[in-house]
Amino acid sequence: MTAYALANLTPQPGLHEEVLTYMERVQSTLDPFGGRFLVHGAPAREVREGAWPQDLVLVSFPSMDHARRWYDSAAYQELIPLRARHIPGDLLLTDGVAPGYDPATTAAALRAASGGTA
Repeated sequence: MTAYALANLTPQPGLHEEVLTYMERVQSTLDPFGGRFLVHGAPAREVREGAWPQDLVLVSFPSMDHARRWYDSAAYQELIPLRARHIPGDLLLTDGVAPGYDPATTAAALRAASGGTA
């Protein structure tokens, strides 16, 4: 099942040289694990609900194992400080949904598990 690395980053004024180095080198850390950028910064966006002052980064991987091995790799661990010193944020790894996922089925299972009181 596809897995994702999702980062919610808080941009800072100016772009530090270390961030540019990170950007130049990060793809080479993703390649061995099948990582592919789906969203990188999202400069063109429409906030439809709430506020979103952060930048979004979304990377797909063939599986959660691939995502974990990428994040834990020596090559990526070496790059993290180049970004983190200058752009604070949060990063999480998460599974995607299986093909044919139906939220109504999930709702029915949750309703049944709660004894129908949900």
